[in-house]
Amino acid sequence: MFNFSFDKRMIYIIIAVLVLGALARYIANPDLLFALLLSVPGVLIAITFHEFAHAFAADKLGDDTARREGRLSLNPFDHLDPIGSLMLLFAGFGWGKPVHVNPTKYTRKMSMEKGEAIVSIAGPLMNFLLAIIFTLIYCAIFKFAGANFILSTEGDIITRIIGAAISINIGLGVFNLIPLPPLDGSKVIMPFLPYKAKNWFINNESLFYIIFVVIWITGIAGYIITPVIDIVSNGILSLGTAIFNL
Repeated sequence: MFNFSFDKRMIYIIIAVLVLGALARYIANPDLLFALLLSVPGVLIAITFHEFAHAFAADKLGDDTARREGRLSLNPFDHLDPIGSLMLLFAGFGWGKPVHVNPTKYTRKMSMEKGEAIVSIAGPLMNFLLAIIFTLIYCAIFKFAGANFILSTEGDIITRIIGAAISINIGLGVFNLIPLPPLDGSKVIMPFLPYKAKNWFINNESLFYIIFVVIWITGIAGYIITPVIDIVSNGILSLGTAIFNL
């Protein structure tokens, strides 16, 4: 029998080791460390709004679980998962504290399965929306602020913070759409699977957790999502440059 609590601890231990190794490299390079610090606002915003979107969507569908647990909030401390936040900071993709939901409370205008899919995709969609908003701000600065501001210390810091927020939101959104438990993508694809495939997916959920750990440890996850992140980033940037005629 697959012991999720055991494997979750194992995942956290492995990731903690990877984070500590990355932290050592950042400390040894002041420029990288400074860039890391500029990423902190983006991490806080990305995770907070991602988890809030899950809570908001569930609440709108009739489930007040997140509201009762204080997760219908934009307070970052209500949503941060220590390891997931560090991974988002160091790797550009990670996770927040899961929002608890009770699908049996969802409106009966749709199936619980579809309700779960809506709640699950709300988080990544929020990240993509934030990425678009920050990209528009970024492009507006380059359009209207002038070279003197952009080349100043303050302008450099502001644009780097905004750039990091764009990258982190895209990374979090794309990563969470991977269709493997415990990521949001596993719930999003469920309504679209044939009946037999759906049952096989549910009955073998433990196998997918193992696959998730393997692709994470081996770095395959990065190879999978990096091209997608690049496509989304280029698309959003193209939108921004087109709007501001840059």
